[in-house]
Amino acid sequence: MIVLFIVGYFLIAVEHRTNVSKSSVALVLCCILWGLLSIFSSRIDPALTHDVVSTDLLAALGSTCEIIIFLIGAMTIVDIIDTHGGFEVITRQIKTRRKTRLMWLIAFLTFFMSSVLDNMTTTIIMVMLMRRMLSNYKERWLFASIIIIAANCGGAWSPIGDVTTIMLWMKGNVGTAKLMSSLILPSLVSVVIPTAVATRFLKGMIARQQTNEEISIRPSYITGGESRTILILGVLLLIMVPVFKSVAGLPPYMSVMFALGILWFYTDMMYRRKRNVEESVKQKVSKVIKHIDMPTILFFLGILMAVSALECAGILGAMAEGLNKGMHNIYAINTVIGLLSSVIDNVPLVAASMGMYPIPDAAAIAASADPEFLSHFVADGDFWHLLAYCAGTGGSILIIGSAAGVVAMGLENINFMWYFKNISFLALIGYLAGIGIFILQDLFIAPLL
Repeated sequence: MIVLFIVGYFLIAVEHRTNVSKSSVALVLCCILWGLLSIFSSRIDPALTHDVVSTDLLAALGSTCEIIIFLIGAMTIVDIIDTHGGFEVITRQIKTRRKTRLMWLIAFLTFFMSSVLDNMTTTIIMVMLMRRMLSNYKERWLFASIIIIAANCGGAWSPIGDVTTIMLWMKGNVGTAKLMSSLILPSLVSVVIPTAVATRFLKGMIARQQTNEEISIRPSYITGGESRTILILGVLLLIMVPVFKSVAGLPPYMSVMFALGILWFYTDMMYRRKRNVEESVKQKVSKVIKHIDMPTILFFLGILMAVSALECAGILGAMAEGLNKGMHNIYAINTVIGLLSSVIDNVPLVAASMGMYPIPDAAAIAASADPEFLSHFVADGDFWHLLAYCAGTGGSILIIGSAAGVVAMGLENINFMWYFKNISFLALIGYLAGIGIFILQDLFIAPLL
């Protein structure tokens, strides 16, 4: 099973070379692994009967679907804002023409936007904005590279900023307040260092090709006020998702469905007043939702279910034991996971880590041979916070290591070797510096709180 999983991993990693969809690979891999587990379960473990496998399959599907439903809701909300020109409200505020100042503005704007939106959407918005302002392709590559780093770092410190943090948050591995307070500074450092170095290669002012006002994706029948309202309402609803979870105690997917319902109701009421606009051109939610990135959704379904099969077979537990014996240090383990995420998709990496290291209860910690080490894996423990940081930011080291990188690579035709020669080292330094800040916080600041 592990050999098949590695082969599947490899095919997913080289999707840009083979042009074979990673979604198809993930779905086939998922079905093969569960099929093998069902057929040979008694040989793997006598206690693993067919009924046990069926029960585990149903539990894994339920857990995975919680994440899938959440993602569908969040992606739809972001698409509603985007199709109504909501993000232009933000991008039009950028007036500076000094290249160094523009890079800092774009880096920080990307960093904070990606803490609420998904990294891929944030990257698309910022790359398209940057394209309007810069004509030199090498400068655009440099700006796009900083956008990749900032998007990945920004998504790491928020429970709704990245798919991996969503997974950790929904499973109860991390909490909102502690995740944000633990990772905001390391994530910020991981952006600031590469940006500070990159700005040294920029000189002069921007000769804009076109102003922001000349290019607009906002439908002509949507007013600026309506765009702003949809933006503010959508972002507030996304921010309220973790608050609603804490207050009501309901799963996050219920919170995001509630948020989607509110925004859907508002836009339908808005369009009800636009009787002079043809129904065929109205960007109603029922139309927007058809544009959801289903291949990505199916990829998450396939890969998370494939990882669940390895967990059910006991393979992830054995791998965790091997890592514990070989390193026995949460900082080293997570640093390696982050470096792997520059080559391997971080979703299966985090899913595998969650399967390898179940959250221990007080009895398990007390019975452990090393209770101090095991205590790092409790809910909201240091291991999970550092995992969120490493898996999120490590993907910036190579351009193919994250969805943000792959999207920017496609939009700007960035050369893999150019990124490797000019950006990878900067991203690595920022990544390691962030880990250093996290360790300092953990050793010297956390004990005082």
